[in-house]
Amino acid sequence: MKKDNPTSLDITPKETSMTAHYTVHGNVAVITLDNPPVNGLGMLTRRAITDGLQQAQADSNIKAIVITGAGKAFSGGADIKEFGTDKATLEPNLRSVILAVENSSKPVVAAMHSVCMGGGLELALGCHYRIAAPGCSMALPEVKLGLLPGAGGTQRLPRALGVEPALNMIVSGEPVKSELLAMLPGQKLFNRLSASADSLAAEALSLAADVADARPLPRVRDLPCKHPQGDGYFQFARNMVKGMAKNFPAPLKCVDAVQAATQKSFDDGLLMERELFVNLMLSPESRALRHLFMAERAASKIKDVPADTLLREIKSVAVIGAGTMGGGIAMNFLNAGLPVKLLEMKQDALDRGIAT
Repeated sequence: MKKDNPTSLDITPKETSMTAHYTVHGNVAVITLDNPPVNGLGMLTRRAITDGLQQAQADSNIKAIVITGAGKAFSGGADIKEFGTDKATLEPNLRSVILAVENSSKPVVAAMHSVCMGGGLELALGCHYRIAAPGCSMALPEVKLGLLPGAGGTQRLPRALGVEPALNMIVSGEPVKSELLAMLPGQKLFNRLSASADSLAAEALSLAADVADARPLPRVRDLPCKHPQGDGYFQFARNMVKGMAKNFPAPLKCVDAVQAATQKSFDDGLLMERELFVNLMLSPESRALRHLFMAERAASKIKDVPADTLLREIKSVAVIGAGTMGGGIAMNFLNAGLPVKLLEMKQDALDRGIAT
């Protein structure tokens, strides 16, 4: 965020990579996540957020706090490389960071843009106020890794957005644009949408100034969470998810966690969510999906080829052999919109391949 003559402080130690910046704009402190490429909430970034919160709390001149992200994301969520390591649980863990935000004596505003997913969305839900830029992609995609949101997402999102739209987002893991979510009747996810991405910084500072003296501070955890059809709706949801999820346990556990949000106290719901998360983390399905995710990322990086290497434009593809493998390869390229030429030694083999 930019403002005339801000004072600035690097939060993280000099010997580590800088993962957040603390700046002061009048009586508003701004904590800007800066952990490229998507401001992942690794250990150093989590520590930087809590350090910034403590500094703002200790400064009597600060009346409100804004949390935002540098570059092309608010935050893409937890650092998956830390899963299964000590760094994932070292304090402050993500749950502790969100609790510190929620318990801040000064209002905390989340200024979201571009990408706000996973733990990033859970962090925003822990803030007292939220403003988003149009076009911001919002998601809780943990189910795609065989998991469910483990830092309060299954408990806070249904309270902020409504049970059905929240469950749809959690079970599918698919992103939804901020302006579409803002249109949902009764939603409490956003207090405002900025006029544009460029104006988000200024509008977030304005919102922070407007709510600086407002008390009591609103918390998503205090919002009601019910579905008019109660258990009947969740049984219907289970039947639908069961047909789609097949052998994957995470989607059904997502339904269980959201149902707990409607039946249990907030703290009891958090405990159940955490238990489900830990059990899924240890499951072979989640381990396999996380391995696949990391493998796909690794496959996109070729040793000794610089990241800024220009890509050659592919205009057409030729596949030799129209059998099972050749036909499958041809179909993939056709689905990607590329014309394909198939080569076979015999006409009947070519005819069978084209027919398939």
